[in-house]
Amino acid sequence: MMTHTERNAYLKRLGITDIQPPSLAYLFEIHKAHVQFIPWQTIDIVAGKPVPIDTKKSGNLIISGRSGYCFHLNGAFGELLRSLGYKVSWHRAGVQPMGQEPRINSFHLGLTVSLTNEQEEDQRWIVDAGLGDMPYEPLPLQMGSYEQGPFHYQVTPSSVAQNGWRLVHDPHASFVGVDFAPEVVENLAEFVPKHEFYSRSADSPWINLFLVRNRHATGSNEIRGCIWSKREGITTEKTELRTKSQWLEVLGDVFQEHLVTYSKEEQDDLWKRVQHLHEEWKKAKGA
Repeated sequence: MMTHTERNAYLKRLGITDIQPPSLAYLFEIHKAHVQFIPWQTIDIVAGKPVPIDTKKSGNLIISGRSGYCFHLNGAFGELLRSLGYKVSWHRAGVQPMGQEPRINSFHLGLTVSLTNEQEEDQRWIVDAGLGDMPYEPLPLQMGSYEQGPFHYQVTPSSVAQNGWRLVHDPHASFVGVDFAPEVVENLAEFVPKHEFYSRSADSPWINLFLVRNRHATGSNEIRGCIWSKREGITTEKTELRTKSQWLEVLGDVFQEHLVTYSKEEQDDLWKRVQHLHEEWKKAKGA
């Protein structure tokens, strides 16, 4: 359970100084701040320094000025919301990449929040701080289409889980959608083997891919290797980061990721590895 001190430090990292009782407006405020100021990243995996996904360590990671990927972010976010009095549930989920089929394989940790509305009816909301390229605001767990700024989302029944649901991402997004199982997961033990695969297996999609993402109201930012992509609506501007100082500056200023748990030597080693992977990617692309 997150302490009051940890909760307040977490909210401070999000730029939120006031503690409010659970409400939809406050949930929206926290969610928007989280996906904007706490990026999704594979930094520690690429660096060979993966962090365990238990919620205590994940919360400390964020409080210390760092970030993580889905298991860290949604695990810690769920504990933050619980400490604020929200009714939070974890769910098994699976992301559908471009060109592949829908799946629920526990390679994503889903979150829902139940709130009582003015009519004293319980409403459930899809919240997610762990996808990087993700809706900026919570979405109602109610079948339909939703607009957020320039982006269009749908919530539909899942085709791979009875009584489950599916978040269909914007057509210009980096993946097709996410499917969620309806059963509530009580702890993160289900996801530990998946984290081990993601963070240590030679077959992991992240082991050699330096990727950092965040969201804002009208677009997103991404660093993939040494390419910084600034998306505004459906328009994307790409910049190659050619020096370590430029790379670190964008990481810090755009993503609030200052690598505070990395020594100068470790930052140097990480930059050299990322630069090498980037040059290999350029050669393969040229070929």
